[in-house]
Amino acid sequence: MPHFTYFQAVVIGLIQGITELFPVSSLGHNVLIPDLIGSSWVHNMDVSKPESPYLAIVVGLHVATAIGITVYFWRDWVRIIGGFFTSLRPDFRRPVEIRTADQKLAWMIVVATIPVGLSGLLFEHEFRVFFGVPSRAAIFLVINGVILFLGEKFRPAKSREADEVVANDRELAVVGGGPRTAAHATGQRAVRQQEMAEAIRADLRLSSGSFWQALIIGSAQILALLAGISRDGVTMVAGMFRGLPRVDAARFAFLLATPVILAAGVLKIGDLTGPLANGIRPQIVVASVVAGVAAYLSVRYLMKYFQTRTLTPFAIYCVVFGLGSLIYLGLR
Repeated sequence: MPHFTYFQAVVIGLIQGITELFPVSSLGHNVLIPDLIGSSWVHNMDVSKPESPYLAIVVGLHVATAIGITVYFWRDWVRIIGGFFTSLRPDFRRPVEIRTADQKLAWMIVVATIPVGLSGLLFEHEFRVFFGVPSRAAIFLVINGVILFLGEKFRPAKSREADEVVANDRELAVVGGGPRTAAHATGQRAVRQQEMAEAIRADLRLSSGSFWQALIIGSAQILALLAGISRDGVTMVAGMFRGLPRVDAARFAFLLATPVILAAGVLKIGDLTGPLANGIRPQIVVASVVAGVAAYLSVRYLMKYFQTRTLTPFAIYCVVFGLGSLIYLGLR
């Protein structure tokens, strides 16, 4: 029977909840950190073995992380899911009719999720077993850092100009709506109204893109099957290279990640209810709660961070941590 402590559960939950949203690869950290610590951490958290009890914990972590992200975007998901269902028509010759931004964005998310969904079903196990070893995860973490750095350095002019448009729109909204908002709401309510207005403007910008654009951006998520490559990081880079402003690229990446992460957990729910979880279910609950809270706080922080800041600090971190891990593992 595996021996997971509650301290390990808290650490695992924090790692998952933070690194799943920050563009530094949760899978890469989940592979590297136990091996760097050593002792029972390596035995308990080897994701490359099909019989590893850690796979049961991963299920709870994924579901909790998806819930944490959904809580932050819940108003957006209400609109998006509503848009999906209102776009359906009882006519097999024309089953879908898209008339609104919410309907368009809903189907863009569906289209963008198909490539990684199929790839995950077909190759997740093989990729996890082959690439889920520390040395390879460290190498891909360095590669992830290079992708993020190059994504910022060679970001197209269209994306940079879009950043300026978004910043100007935000300033105009504050100047034009500030006094009127203050007359009807104060404190947290005013903040929520401003956030809702920004979210609607962002979704209008995203829905102005094409389904082809959504497919290209969504396909970038396939790279995250490699331990060390960040799903949100490569999706953001793909979005920026398709002309999205940085904050919209981040928003679209987080929206795309939600169904993928949730599906990854739900499809493996048997590991959580089966013998792999025997004796560690209380620890799984603790790890999951920590992961969900950390994911919510992370996405809340990052949505503000990417309004004015870049991927470069995360690129530097990935290169330094990846190279440091390679050196340490080689010398050990």
